Amino acid sequence: MSNASIATAKSGLSTNASALTLAGRVLLSAIFILAGFDKLTAISGTAGWFASIGLPLPTVTTVVVGLVELVGGIAILVGFQTRIAAIVLGLFTLAATAIAHTDFADPNQIMFLQKNLAIAGGLFVLAAFGAGALSIDGRRR
Repeated sequence: MSNASIATAKSGLSTNASALTLAGRVLLSAIFILAGFDKLTAISGTAGWFASIGLPLPTVTTVVVGLVELVGGIAILVGFQTRIAAIVLGLFTLAATAIAHTDFADPNQIMFLQKNLAIAGGLFVLAAFGAGALSIDGRRR
């Protein structure tokens, strides 16, 4: 295989990796953007649920959680400070899982736990490898 052929093959792999990373960021970010927006536009309802599971300062907690989800999700979407945002959201997801999804007698809670573990795993992979070329982070290099 010639050097030109190898370079072309590597370029194609790089383009595919960038597109797949972008697709992954879009899919991972969607759940956080929507959840954050929902919390911030229904503060009293979310605060009521947070109070019912024993979280302190439920209104403040709602606003903080909503902002973490919304801002973190947007950062992942556009690829800005992606590694930091992915770590924060990954740890946040694990904490939320430990707080709200540990009723192992409820099959729905087990499903939420498994989903959240998979999301956290995807976020940690994103933190390890970065946002890819099709991102603000990629343009700043």
